[in-house]
Amino acid sequence: MTNAFAPQPYEEFEDDLDLDLGPPPGAGATPDTRRQPAQVIGPNEPVPAPLPAAPPPFNPVGELVAGAATALTPVGAQVAVSVPRIAIHIFAERQDTLAAAERAGQDRRLSRATTQVRLGGVAAAVETYGHEPTPPLIVVECLAGAQDLLNEIDHLAQVCDQGTKVVVIGPTNDILLYRELMRRGVSEYLVAPIQPLQLIAAIGGLFNDPAQPFVGRSIAFVGARGGAGASAVAHNTAYAMSERIGANTVIVDYDLPFGTAGLDFNQDPLNGVADALGQPERLDQTLLDRMMVRCTDRLSLFAAPATLDGDWDIAPEAFEEVTTRIRQTAPFVVLDLPHLWSGWMRRTLIAADEVVVVATPDLASLRNAKNMMDLIRQGRPNDAPPRLVLNQVGVPGRPEIPAKDFGAALGVHPSLTIPFEPKVFGAAANNGQMILDAAARSKSAEAFQTLAQIVSRREIAAAPSARKSGGKSLFGKLFKR
Repeated sequence: MTNAFAPQPYEEFEDDLDLDLGPPPGAGATPDTRRQPAQVIGPNEPVPAPLPAAPPPFNPVGELVAGAATALTPVGAQVAVSVPRIAIHIFAERQDTLAAAERAGQDRRLSRATTQVRLGGVAAAVETYGHEPTPPLIVVECLAGAQDLLNEIDHLAQVCDQGTKVVVIGPTNDILLYRELMRRGVSEYLVAPIQPLQLIAAIGGLFNDPAQPFVGRSIAFVGARGGAGASAVAHNTAYAMSERIGANTVIVDYDLPFGTAGLDFNQDPLNGVADALGQPERLDQTLLDRMMVRCTDRLSLFAAPATLDGDWDIAPEAFEEVTTRIRQTAPFVVLDLPHLWSGWMRRTLIAADEVVVVATPDLASLRNAKNMMDLIRQGRPNDAPPRLVLNQVGVPGRPEIPAKDFGAALGVHPSLTIPFEPKVFGAAANNGQMILDAAARSKSAEAFQTLAQIVSRREIAAAPSARKSGGKSLFGKLFKR
């Protein structure tokens, strides 16, 4: 059997060169919710058939870590992880490594891979591959000292097929050990204890293509019920991102029969989204530019046809492919999702980089928002929870659930509350304007600018007139008003 990596004679370490080295993390993901769940297998147990995925336990600490990692990721520096449909075998020794690996295997970023988690470390891997071929990626944990770890890796190399990538989890952060493992052909070295996102980043880094096109962030807006105003919130937030923050943004209206993006921006609805979904394999930069309507210098629109001529029975894979192609055109892609439930809706929500649930302060919205958030949390165990926006707050004479109680029932704090201003919204809709243009001094306009900063993680850019007068920002002027 051909070795995956040729063992080399071990050279003794020098005490005066003991330095710390942490391998650089990877980033991003290309999702597919039709994933196989991670399987935990004992050291001497046969590999079972795939079982239905069990919902991962709610982990508030993990969500805090995921939220912090998201907040620290530079916007525009994302690279999508494209892990192919391969088998990944993980051999752990520590119980916390076992739990982290199982949680990573259920993550959306590894959804196309089939992950199996076993106990026993390197010894179990050597025994397993003595009588079966190796998968494309093996992750092994060894808590022994440096010399014993290298000896075990040499034994593993004897049973590995050529081309197999190996990630080692060890006990010490030692640069000499790291270099020796790299010299032996190991692909990556991690220091225990590991976190799920750390393992995901390491695996993603092994399969990233440096020539892969830029991929922007996708932000999905969905209403907890019909009439919650999710489309209006999505469009106004996208407009604020493009005009106040200065980021190139694309709006994708996936409500094919009833989409309102064309009306809201006073544009003739083209069959942009419908044409793209009908031929996703032919999409390139030139074709995408022809299908999009440019509303402003920084805002483009993929409008829905808004007709009932067809049944719009489209495969879920087409929505995924079109979204991926559009994300290559701008730093931010706002997905305006309809209020319906289907396979492609589920996959789109779970695959989005950020999800915003728009609800009104009533019981039906509370029930539906809780169902959505529970499902999204289960499908995204290592991501921050969806954001909650309460819309149409303060309708005269209507009993409402207080924002504090609404958020407490869902386990999240509302990111924003948008007041009920029917005249402002009605006039803007009838004139094909955004709130920032129709009523720049209204509370709703300030709310949309705030939400744009939250979802984009950027500050509002200073207006040209403000820079001339001493660098005061437009955001500061709004507060003075």
